[in-house]
Amino acid sequence: MNYITDRATDHTTDCIITTEQLTKKYKNFTSVNNVSLHIRKGSIYGFLGPNGAGKSTTMKMLLGLTKPTAGSFTIDGKHFPADRLAILKEIGSFIESPSFYSNLTGRENLDIIRRILKLPKSTVDEALELVGLTEFGDRLAKKYSLGMKQRLGLAGALLGRPPILILDEPTNGLDPSGIHEIRNLVKSLPTLYDCTVLISSHMLSEIELMANDIGILNHGRLLFEGSLDELRRNALQAGFAADNLEEMFLSMIDNDNTTRKQRAKL
Repeated sequence: MNYITDRATDHTTDCIITTEQLTKKYKNFTSVNNVSLHIRKGSIYGFLGPNGAGKSTTMKMLLGLTKPTAGSFTIDGKHFPADRLAILKEIGSFIESPSFYSNLTGRENLDIIRRILKLPKSTVDEALELVGLTEFGDRLAKKYSLGMKQRLGLAGALLGRPPILILDEPTNGLDPSGIHEIRNLVKSLPTLYDCTVLISSHMLSEIELMANDIGILNHGRLLFEGSLDELRRNALQAGFAADNLEEMFLSMIDNDNTTRKQRAKL
């Protein structure tokens, strides 16, 4: 069953990120398989899938960290690979667990990024304040807890208020209070900074509270793209439980895995 709503033909949708049949293959393994995303400007797009579904690989392709095997993508009217550097200037990113210079302070780590991006000095203090690290800015990064390192990584992504944020599991290692704070921060960003957020997380209850749109990957293939309401309607039509995002997600993944096994037997 095809769960993908036809966003490509929706002329009222103002997409800031589009991918066309984006594919990444490693020898005999296809990590991302003909994925076409349509991410609306000013939205929070929840990018979901089991471990190994291809979420991080897709994000790395958008950031130019790994080269697509096939397909193309456009970000804010700029085409990859011709406009790769121009694209990177518009994106703040947090991919997997960020690494820092352990013998430098949080502030000094951010200042390195600031200088590379040629931003004003004030952007470091602003980013620290946004993620709640102002009082810890002068502490050595090696003395940061895992949660504080996640916050510092998010601060690095927010430097200079980029119009697009790509966040891969930004709440990993945070306690419930920290998760709540980061969720509220991410929710506020489109209005606060006029930005678009592409965020992946295994915490589906958090995505449900944040996201306007959802994309679901399984085995590198896009199973669904659309709003939460569209996902709920599709789930009900397919006879799935639709009380919350986690139920709908698990039903869709299980159904796809069952279909794959049946095809493999034929």
